[in-house]
Amino acid sequence: MAIRFWLGAVQREHVLHGVAQGIAQFNHGSKAAVARLREADGLIYYSPRVSFPDGEPLREFTAIGRVADDVVFEATGGHQMTTAGGDTLRTWRRRIDYDREARPVPIRPLLGVLDFTTASPNWGYQLRRGLIELSRHDFDIIRAQMRAVDL
Repeated sequence: MAIRFWLGAVQREHVLHGVAQGIAQFNHGSKAAVARLREADGLIYYSPRVSFPDGEPLREFTAIGRVADDVVFEATGGHQMTTAGGDTLRTWRRRIDYDREARPVPIRPLLGVLDFTTASPNWGYQLRRGLIELSRHDFDIIRAQMRAVDL
C-alpha cells in the first residue's frame, strides 16, 4: 500500500501533549479519523490557535512525524475525555514517531506554494474536518521548512 500524507488541525497545547506521549488523536478522539492512517504514513500538525477554544491565534505547523504501526487504540484512565454532562467519551489514538528536531513554522510564507492552500481561497475551511490528506509535494515542502536550520 502506498504511503499517504496527512495534515491534522489541532491546537498547539493538544499537539504538545500528543508529542510528549508519542500519540495522535483527531476530532476529539474520533476512531474513524485515526483509522484512516496507516503505518509509515506522514503526519503534520497545523495549529490555528495556541489552546482551545479561545487561545491566541497561532497559524503554525507545530509537529511532524510518521505513523509507528497499524494499531488503533482506545485511550484509558485519566486520558479519556468527558462531556459537560459527565459522560465518558471513547477516544481513539495512533502511535506516532515524532521528529524531535523539527521546529514550528508559520503557514503564511508557504500559502502561495502549497497545493492545499492554492487550490481554494477558502483553504482554511477544509481544516474544520480536523484531518485532511496532503500531497507529497506539500508534505515535503513543510518538512523542509520545519527541518531548516537558522544560520
